[in-house]
Amino acid sequence: MSSIKVALAGATGNLGVTVLKALFDAKLRVTVLSRIHGNSSKLAQHPNLTIIEVDFNSTHSLIAALQEVEVVISCVATLAIGSQNTLIDASVAAGVKRFIPAEFGMDSRNPLCASLPEKVDSNESFSYTGIANGLFLDWGLKVGFIINPTLHTATLYNGGDVPFSTTSLADVALAILGVINNPASTANQLLYIHSAVTTQNKLIQYAKNTDGKEWHTTSKDTGEVMQESVAELAKGIQGDAQAAMDGFCICASWNTDYGCDFSNRLNNELLGLETMDEAELKSLVGSFL
Repeated sequence: MSSIKVALAGATGNLGVTVLKALFDAKLRVTVLSRIHGNSSKLAQHPNLTIIEVDFNSTHSLIAALQEVEVVISCVATLAIGSQNTLIDASVAAGVKRFIPAEFGMDSRNPLCASLPEKVDSNESFSYTGIANGLFLDWGLKVGFIINPTLHTATLYNGGDVPFSTTSLADVALAILGVINNPASTANQLLYIHSAVTTQNKLIQYAKNTDGKEWHTTSKDTGEVMQESVAELAKGIQGDAQAAMDGFCICASWNTDYGCDFSNRLNNELLGLETMDEAELKSLVGSFL
């Protein structure tokens, strides 16, 4: 059994559930940080699992929960990313060695995590690793965010032929293990991974080749999506913040100006990840038909 103790925030979310399983498979000891009266108590019991209810707005509460923890993984939802600031402060104070922020997605270099380099500069024992993985591949097919194999529908962004990096939830979890297992070579940087680089139209063609059914598609420019997302945010509490965040993800995924293809800066080998071949990608699409 590994002596490394890991803390995980957001353990019941789409990514968090997969990450938790990978941590257990690696025989790591895991402390799940749960919101008070949250749903982490519904997690199945495991000999390496400890659940601690915390106030994510209280540094004191978090410090107490992070004693002897070496690695903190944040898988909190997009709209809760702001709560990471307190978690970062508590991690530094508790002596955590590595923080992996909830920046799983695009090549964001997001100002939300601008405090991490500052914390590193002032605390030699503290470090961080960001992971850019593009869209979650299996999740994006399941819920219809990338294309909708179940309904045979899709909104094609910028024509549907833009190459974009995308990663399965399981591969993101493996990348996190790669960070934990290679602390020196992964410290204080943003790493790029993907399971595959593909296009929306290629994925649709895989589906057509599998079941022969026609698709109903519409087209949309990411410039229009950006305008709509900014407009939603401008509404303040009256706006749909989740729709705005989804729009920003769409723009980052299918606009080449945002560097949505990670092929020329990929860190898969460092983290022990393989890419999917065309047959594997076609099989995955077929599993959602």
